[in-house]
Amino acid sequence: MIDLSKVNFEKSNGLVPCVVQDSITSKVLMLGFMNPEALAKTLAEKKLTFYSRSKKRLWTKGETSGNFLLLEDVLLDCDNDTLLFKVKPKGPACHTGADTCFEEKNQIDGLAFLEAIIKNRKANPKVGSYTNQLLDAGINKVAQKVGEEAVELVIEAKDNNPDLFLGEAADLMYHYLVLLTAKGYELSDVVKVLKERHS
Repeated sequence: MIDLSKVNFEKSNGLVPCVVQDSITSKVLMLGFMNPEALAKTLAEKKLTFYSRSKKRLWTKGETSGNFLLLEDVLLDCDNDTLLFKVKPKGPACHTGADTCFEEKNQIDGLAFLEAIIKNRKANPKVGSYTNQLLDAGINKVAQKVGEEAVELVIEAKDNNPDLFLGEAADLMYHYLVLLTAKGYELSDVVKVLKERHS
């Protein structure tokens, strides 16, 4: 966590802007302002509390709706006058009911969305789920499926049907992510290896 003494509240008349970001999706949820009391309360209670410039008082996000922003981490910018809060939102961040105050969906982009679904199936099995059937069958079965899908992708690569090729590419990627999850790894572990190879 940050050193409170370094936060420069004087630059903007006793307030600092606070960018709020989902700790998992990295989407910016909202912007608020804090005075020293709001920041101290936030750090103590692990729920974001802001200073309302219109009502001239502290308010905890979610105090009426239940849509709290649970503190995961906070960073201070290079000028010591802006805070970045990484949070786990409990519901929509915007008072309108939208995911964010910028009319964006708060969802994971890229392959991480699929990885999150697979990890959730592992943690919370669902009857009839193909993912759970694969995971229950064990590593050998999952690895076998990855091999089968890789061969099918190679076969489709030799033809000129984009729908079939992309379908097989999607199948391979899905089974590959199931294998990573079954082995206890994440896509980020693979990305780390790739980055290390090119550093």
